[in-house]
Amino acid sequence: MVDVKVKLFANLREYAGVSEVTISGDTVSDILNSLGQQYPQLKELIFENPEYEDELQGYINVLLNGENIQHLEGLSTQLKGHDEIAILPPVSGG
Repeated sequence: MVDVKVKLFANLREYAGVSEVTISGDTVSDILNSLGQQYPQLKELIFENPEYEDELQGYINVLLNGENIQHLEGLSTQLKGHDEIAILPPVSGG
């Protein structure tokens, strides 16, 4: 397991009450599942089916070191030390 910095943005940050946490895991899925355990209110915002935690909401973007995990191996993407995950919900404004 490696420690990964997770950055939360917009309403995710508001619901968690923090903008950044460090979580240990081997894959992106491990990290997001642990995040959902620490901050249960985030599960419904991040996962399509919070009970199974196996599919992201269509509007959530998860970046690993600036690259969307959809362009990697999705939730199965393996992590290395000093990786950084950013979770971005949809943002609107004008």
